[in-house]
Amino acid sequence: MDYRLGVDVGGTFTDLLLIEDETGRTYRSKIPSTPDDPSQAVLRGTQRICDMAGIKPSDLSFFMHGTTVATNAVLQGNFARVGLIVTDGYRQVLHVARSLVPGGLAGWIIWNKPEPLAPLECTIEVGERLDADGNVLKALDEDGLRKQIQVLKNENVEAVTVCLINSFANNVHEKQVEKIVKEEIPDIPVSVSSDILPEKQEYERALTTVANSAVRPTVANYVRNLKNELRGQDMNGQLNLLRSDGGLMSVEKSEQLPVALLMSGPAGGVSGAVWVAKHAGFENILTLDMGGTSTDVSLIENGVPRLTRDTEVGDLMVRTSSLDVKTVGAGGGSIAHVPELTQALRVGPESAGAVPGPACYGKGGDLPTVTDANVVLGYLPKSLLGGEMDLNVEASSKAVQNVADALGISLKEAASGIIDIVNENMFGAIRLVSVQQGYDSRDFALMAFGGGGPLQANAIGKLAQSWPVIIPNAPGVLCAYGDATTRMRSEMARSFSSRLDTADGLELESTLKKMASSVSDELAGQGVPKDEQEIEYEAGVRYQGQGFEVVLPINLNGFATGGLSSLSDAFHNEHEKLFTFRLDVPIELVNLRVTVLGKAANVKASKIESGNGNPQTAFIEHATVWMDDSDKKAKVYDRDKLRAKDIILGPAIITEMDSTTLVLSDHVAEVDDYGNILINPAK
Repeated sequence: MDYRLGVDVGGTFTDLLLIEDETGRTYRSKIPSTPDDPSQAVLRGTQRICDMAGIKPSDLSFFMHGTTVATNAVLQGNFARVGLIVTDGYRQVLHVARSLVPGGLAGWIIWNKPEPLAPLECTIEVGERLDADGNVLKALDEDGLRKQIQVLKNENVEAVTVCLINSFANNVHEKQVEKIVKEEIPDIPVSVSSDILPEKQEYERALTTVANSAVRPTVANYVRNLKNELRGQDMNGQLNLLRSDGGLMSVEKSEQLPVALLMSGPAGGVSGAVWVAKHAGFENILTLDMGGTSTDVSLIENGVPRLTRDTEVGDLMVRTSSLDVKTVGAGGGSIAHVPELTQALRVGPESAGAVPGPACYGKGGDLPTVTDANVVLGYLPKSLLGGEMDLNVEASSKAVQNVADALGISLKEAASGIIDIVNENMFGAIRLVSVQQGYDSRDFALMAFGGGGPLQANAIGKLAQSWPVIIPNAPGVLCAYGDATTRMRSEMARSFSSRLDTADGLELESTLKKMASSVSDELAGQGVPKDEQEIEYEAGVRYQGQGFEVVLPINLNGFATGGLSSLSDAFHNEHEKLFTFRLDVPIELVNLRVTVLGKAANVKASKIESGNGNPQTAFIEHATVWMDDSDKKAKVYDRDKLRAKDIILGPAIITEMDSTTLVLSDHVAEVDDYGNILINPAK
């Protein structure tokens, strides 16, 4: 029997989900993360969940891992010393950058421009030149390059980036430079822009490739160590890492292309939500993934999550595909405080993290967090993780009392205020992926997961008017579910400048087919047979003269004859949807992209036993909760004992190993055939 293991490393917990492919039976585990060395929690968790299932690591056929190693390297500034090789005259490409300052109108006053990832002293120029069509205007000065490489040696660079002007059209000079660098500085990783991002806009191409080099040693070291440790446990199955775009890549490919992992962690939850929504019968979903440190939100339309071509982490924005996920510093560990200057309650973005964690965890934390506020309000059970972690109610009360004293209000009013603020913060993020993108949140259901998502989901559903609120099975480890059920993915992009009204459909179709063949061969090299591959085509399109493009899908069937007019109509419609207007001006193609996907995981969704609507067999006890500005009696249920069609009236608390669901008063929860909890306003 095949077993697949999904592992997601978060800031507070590492989540693991083991699936028996044939039966759909699952095993889940959640252990504290090890921030100093994330691989240690992964290895301990792997052994632990295998013991739970009565198997050995050697029985695992697939190991899929969502990791924040690349993300953390960027956020913490843990970069390699990067050497950059550019065309003569372009040494300051990273310093000139783009005229874009984040923030409001006065952002330029307070924003400190980050230092380039490749210092000027580590940037060298080489004599060569291509024109925009890729024709050689000036041959590569190989002798001059070898002399200049000595500068990089003296600077003790740890990785090298090659980014020459117009190499998107012809990579002959970049490949020559790569070969010479490997001869002169062996054992140093080299990233080439025509491999990473063969598109126009030399700044974006340079920045993305330099970012790849900057995190490459850190990611490669983590991946190699993890692979060696797993192989040491006799785990001989296929090892894959989750990409930012929700697909999988082999561990070998991830060592070469770590920039594709920058949003690996959040992508797991979105992939898991797609899988759950498909079986639950919902196509339009807003996702809410609340962990210990932050909350990630995204939008799924017609069963497909939105993709973006720019990935942003901290101050770094690179041109690489990722799921359109917005992140806010609002998690279970987010710290509440009252600044002396304003005397107004604030929550986050600072977090208590895994160490020491919220005060109720009993690990030495004494600052009030969102989790502590939930404990004070009575929303959490006495213990978490199936009884493995007892909660210290007294410690939470003491921590939150500091906020109450600073505001001059009662303990429970302070706790309620903390929850209200964190909910508004998360609702603000939901508006970014819905209203700001031309969508109405009322047209979407809300799926909440992560350790803290189900606690806040009902309240956020009220704010967004998104119904039903869906709490999937094992919500605390849904990111790991996404890791385990997604599929292999690879892509290629290239610039293609042409007006649609003068473009040659046959030439476009031929170019896309050549790109598809190349990407298909690459994915086959990662273990995906060609007869199991699915190919998707896209184009970046804009009105002539615009500085940005809209990405649209292409149907290659009949494209040569009618594809260009269909693409034109689709662009007008999408532009009007996003920006409320269309123009009567020429449309131009900017770039083409081909994505090849592996076979979808054949994982069954298990149905649960049906009941008669009465959840009494799952009833545990009564609890007192603070809700609607008063103490109320709430029923507490064991989710594992709920049956399909059971109906639960709020206020109620539904507990399980990895999360806790809160049903507010005047709301009702119903369990569907797959065990998902669907919360709606009571009629």
